Amino acid sequence: MHDNYLPQVRSQYEALPYPPCNPEDDRKRLALTWLEDLPMINHYCFAGKQSFQNGFRALVAGGGTGDATIFLAEQLRHTDAEIVHLDMSEASIAIAKRRAEIRGLGNIRWLHDSLLNLPALAPRLGQFDYINCSGVLHHLADPDAGFKALRSVLKADGAVGLMVYATAGRTGVYQMQALMRLVNGPEADDSRKIANTRELLASLPASNWFLRSEDLHHDHKMGDAGIYDLLLHSQDRSYTVGELFDWLGDGQAQGHGMHLAFSDVQRGRSPYLPHMVLGSKPPAMTAALRKMPLRRQYEMAELMIGNIITHSLYVTRDAGCTAPYGEAEYVPFFYHEPLSGEIAAQVFASNRGQPFMLRHQHSGVSVMVNPGRYAPQILRLIDGRRSFGEIFERFRTDWRGQAAAPDNATLFADFAESFETLNALERLLLKHPDADAALAA
Repeated sequence: MHDNYLPQVRSQYEALPYPPCNPEDDRKRLALTWLEDLPMINHYCFAGKQSFQNGFRALVAGGGTGDATIFLAEQLRHTDAEIVHLDMSEASIAIAKRRAEIRGLGNIRWLHDSLLNLPALAPRLGQFDYINCSGVLHHLADPDAGFKALRSVLKADGAVGLMVYATAGRTGVYQMQALMRLVNGPEADDSRKIANTRELLASLPASNWFLRSEDLHHDHKMGDAGIYDLLLHSQDRSYTVGELFDWLGDGQAQGHGMHLAFSDVQRGRSPYLPHMVLGSKPPAMTAALRKMPLRRQYEMAELMIGNIITHSLYVTRDAGCTAPYGEAEYVPFFYHEPLSGEIAAQVFASNRGQPFMLRHQHSGVSVMVNPGRYAPQILRLIDGRRSFGEIFERFRTDWRGQAAAPDNATLFADFAESFETLNALERLLLKHPDADAALAA
């Protein structure tokens, strides 16, 4: 194994495979991972044009006990795609393999190694369209070396789905880790460390920062592996939004010049947008904040909301990898919850064309939205099959206005805020018809 890993890290995941799971549970349910939803990958990484056919290849780097691997493999079961599961823990791979066996998945290749060795493995491993690396780089002594290793096997037009720890939301975690280092001192026995942690957790005063933010964290309730990974890890760091932009984006020192598309689990990029964070009574400055550069908005929102504990994001070569709003051939579709055009139209028509407060139950977001003149009519026509061009033509066919029916540019401009709101929640995505055509071929 590579020196970039502390020896304790490898031994931890051999003794306590992570995330903890019982393979037999795969007989009853499929564990979903947010970034690996294929429609999301298509929208943010391949401009909506990826069919996941023609030898699509995905690498799960640091795949652990297999959540991302199994979810990808299940979605790609009936294609010619290949998923490579790489991990340095034999114990974790064994659990992931058993899950794949239970599901009858034969499209996974297993590799016991470190992601830091990917440059050396590249000649025989090949290149990948998509790489998942969730919860790994922040456990390296040199995370940038890890990201460079991932890029060594990434196709030029490929994408990385990344998750790293977020600083603000883990404030209490790092205070607790510091506390346990003081309590455990030179103690070498992991079972004793875990017992000490359990004992302290049961007796903390109400003023303790971890206890005050405990509702944000669940790993310590998942058994020994969860407690150790959250509160006793030997090599663990976090990032602010600004640090991620400096590192992976356009940072002056070591930025990789990549495009970052953030999407928090179940909330999309809403926690990164001040106007969506400030809720039902936003201050007068909100309009001015919305005009600031997105990076600055993201940095402010992270500090405003305080509960982002991990940063999940797609890393691509440029902004053109995201499906573009404003092109008539693209097909809009609802996603991530049961939602029809008729239901969406009723919600957006609730205040008769005036700005209204959208209260989104699934994400907990409340945000003021201006539906414009035409959003309800447009939303009603979205069925996941019609393109914007077809929707607008149907709209004009039904037009009953006194003036001439609006053209595409007018309709796109009018619908922009409604689309941006639903897309920020990952409830309205785009795909190109070429992707569906390739699947049908």
